[in-house]
Amino acid sequence: MKNLYAGIDSSTQGTKLLVIDIDAAKVVHVDAVNYDNDLPKYKTRNGVLQGQAEGVSESDPMMWIEALEVLFARLQKSAIPQQNIKAISVSGQQHGLVTLDAKGNLTRKTSKLWNDFSTQEECDLLTKAVGGLDNMVKEVGNSQRTGYTAAKIFHMARHEKEAFAKTTTCFLVHNFVNWYLTGGVNGGVRVMEPGDTSGMALWNPKNGKWSEKVMNAISPELKNKIPSLQPSDKSIGLIGKDLAAKFGFDPACKIDAGTGDNMYGAVGTGNVVPGIVTVSLGTSGTAYTFLKEPYIDPTGEIAAFCDSTGHYLPLLCVSNLANGYNAILAQYKMSHAEFVEVVKTVPVGNEGRVLLPWYMGERTPDVPQASPVYFGFGLDDFTKPILSRAVLEGHVLNLYDGFRKMPVKPTEIRLTGGLAQSEAWVQTIADVFAAEAVPVEGEGAALGAALHAAWVHQKESGNQVTLEQVVAPFVVLNEKRRRKPIPANVAVMDKQKAIFHALSERVRGVAMQGNPFALRAGMIK
Repeated sequence: MKNLYAGIDSSTQGTKLLVIDIDAAKVVHVDAVNYDNDLPKYKTRNGVLQGQAEGVSESDPMMWIEALEVLFARLQKSAIPQQNIKAISVSGQQHGLVTLDAKGNLTRKTSKLWNDFSTQEECDLLTKAVGGLDNMVKEVGNSQRTGYTAAKIFHMARHEKEAFAKTTTCFLVHNFVNWYLTGGVNGGVRVMEPGDTSGMALWNPKNGKWSEKVMNAISPELKNKIPSLQPSDKSIGLIGKDLAAKFGFDPACKIDAGTGDNMYGAVGTGNVVPGIVTVSLGTSGTAYTFLKEPYIDPTGEIAAFCDSTGHYLPLLCVSNLANGYNAILAQYKMSHAEFVEVVKTVPVGNEGRVLLPWYMGERTPDVPQASPVYFGFGLDDFTKPILSRAVLEGHVLNLYDGFRKMPVKPTEIRLTGGLAQSEAWVQTIADVFAAEAVPVEGEGAALGAALHAAWVHQKESGNQVTLEQVVAPFVVLNEKRRRKPIPANVAVMDKQKAIFHALSERVRGVAMQGNPFALRAGMIK
């Protein structure tokens, strides 16, 4: 194990450390810290501080550092020769804000996370300041959303003026971890890279420029608080001397630029060439793809992100996905296997019954006050089988309805997350997206980080390899669970997609392209 590379995934609920042996083409070490269980002194639930106001979601950034030190200490005691790790790369939960003063002290003791919804007023004020949604999309390639970082910074500038004045650096999560890895208060590197930065809603991924209008609307001083930007496919420095000595790393170990978890999720699933779409099936759901040219959605619903290779990663995120599924399993006390058998008793398409599964407000479409809508249900239709199929199809249709804007015809859907192990979910995704769907085994973003570290280090060592060449031996597809679209099902789901889209527009009161009642009548006829 002479040529090892490490990937760190600093996520909302925990931190994972993964090490790969590039010569043997295998993962040789995986370890994880769960914040709730392993670091109870921070008093988190699902990695989030408790007792906060409604809509507030925050964590202590020092918890992420302590988790990493726990993992490094365990690594040191393992059989892995950590001194042979040539480079480390960090995947971070996107959009979270970490602020430092000139000496490296936190100016705000907690970080507003991606799922903090307390900054809607700031989003509205920023959008108004630049002249509306169209102008905002022109400025930053995205709309202003509470998840993004700009509104979090604005909230601090408005409500915590003293702390904002002391701030010299506004970091994203992975940038903060990189700063720690490169020395922290003893000369840590303060830089950003385009992948994660494109989710700040301050920087335009299409033209590669910071928006002076948005930054000035927040504060004329903000431009002095944003670190310099460097390419995603380069290292930013060496591991800090103290850290190397404490945990036995080679002082020559490089720290990769790192990026956001979605960008490294793409790498970890082999989504580094056109045509492949990654769908992550978790509490929320995402769908993203590799593009050589930027795609800007005029509505701002499809996030315009850069990837970690100098290209682009348009991304769709829906807030509701596993929540409806988990709820119906609990309601009827069903196992995952029982759910698969139950939905088989109802025809694909649910005979025109459609569920808009907006259980807790929805991000795509942008309906923060949404509630679910059951369409086409008769008085006798609220049964376990019919509701089960409605939940399954509703969540997949909701995901597809946002995805349909993307300028890509998928050749293959690669699935990650727990629901990717369900036959019913995999087949429904294949039928709705009209493409083969296959689960990906492995460690997702942490693996992507390690692979990216290997690629960058190889390039900087004079070995001109492509990322695809580095990734290919490590991406394992679960071929037993691969599902092809069934033509008869695709035909039915095409009609369901039309009903879903028309119903969604009718409910939201936007320009309507179809009558959901007429479409349903035609389908069941």
